[in-house]
Amino acid sequence: MKSNLSDICEYRKGKIDVSTLTQENYISTENMLPNKCGITLAATLPTVPQTQEYIIGDVLVSNIRPYFKKIWKATMKGGCSNDVLVFKAKKGIDQDFLYYLLADDAFFDYSMATSKGTKMPRGDKSSIMQYQVPVFDMTTQKRIAGILRAIDDKIALSNKINDNLSKQIRTLCNAWLIEYAPFGYECPDYWELTPLSSIARFIGGYSYKGEELQESTIAMATIKNFERKGGFKLDGYKELVPSGKLKPEHHAALFDTLVAHTDLTQNADVIGNAEPVLSLSGYEDIIFSMDLVKVLPNTPEISKFLVAAMLQTQQFKSHCLGYVNGTTVLHLSKKALPEYSLMLPNDLSLLKPLDEAVTSMYKQMAQNIDENKTLANLRDGLLPRLMSGELDVSDLNF
Repeated sequence: MKSNLSDICEYRKGKIDVSTLTQENYISTENMLPNKCGITLAATLPTVPQTQEYIIGDVLVSNIRPYFKKIWKATMKGGCSNDVLVFKAKKGIDQDFLYYLLADDAFFDYSMATSKGTKMPRGDKSSIMQYQVPVFDMTTQKRIAGILRAIDDKIALSNKINDNLSKQIRTLCNAWLIEYAPFGYECPDYWELTPLSSIARFIGGYSYKGEELQESTIAMATIKNFERKGGFKLDGYKELVPSGKLKPEHHAALFDTLVAHTDLTQNADVIGNAEPVLSLSGYEDIIFSMDLVKVLPNTPEISKFLVAAMLQTQQFKSHCLGYVNGTTVLHLSKKALPEYSLMLPNDLSLLKPLDEAVTSMYKQMAQNIDENKTLANLRDGLLPRLMSGELDVSDLNF
């Protein structure tokens, strides 16, 4: 048995004063993350006096380019732009169940099929409410949502662990390379200010022509799939990669560091517009385009993990601020990386304890990311089968 989406939820209509909002609780399509990854901090607040409100438990869905699958279940009260739809569950409908109904790929496919516009398709609000949804009693709703929520809770826990590991890496690097904490006093004479260019090399990405592109199992990392939290979002897409002659240096291996050099406005929330990102997991071999630069160590005493860690400090981000140019489209000068300097010992082997520590943490982060991908695939595979009733949940309790 099925009914219209309008039978189980409605659009929230209330307004909220923008003066009461912050970057944490203002949501726009720009700070909603694709592929059901939630939200991040807003870059700016709207200039209008009031905007659409949402409350805890509401389901927010970006109505611009539905194929990006931007969705979030509100954990706080706040406001959002008019390009974000706010769904309010009706009486007798579990909020988590509503979230998973709307997180189903089938909903985004329907929203895209009934959208208006070509270059920037926008979901049709009336058509969306005619989307066909299954009818379940409250007990079944909670059981279905409980199965899926358990998976998402595990993913969220791994993400928190990785955030903590990232903070530990930054703390260690600040202590060793900036504050000289291991010594407890002023940096000794055998440590000196060293340019990054003396310990690392910089490799530009592949400059391809449109006619070279073809479908392939090898994905290409570009500024467009540059992730705010590190890595590249290549899953779920048929990637187009160059078919022409590629050199080995145009490939990035697991744990290589890639830094954005152009079109930095794509990542307006990134401090300094130049956050280095790591190909931490899942891609043994990817191609990276000319808007990214690979940074690799050129000395055996320093691993690629330590190079990555050196670029995760606030000092590096602040350094990059002086190398950003452009107006509409921001670019990071090619001099930013080689001219970045930090304190290092003359004998680089003294960095071995630091290197070993960050290597261990990055590998743990990679393992967590791999596990999350497996869990996300499991969730996305279970979701339509649960919603269709193919899987019986009558004997499950959550």
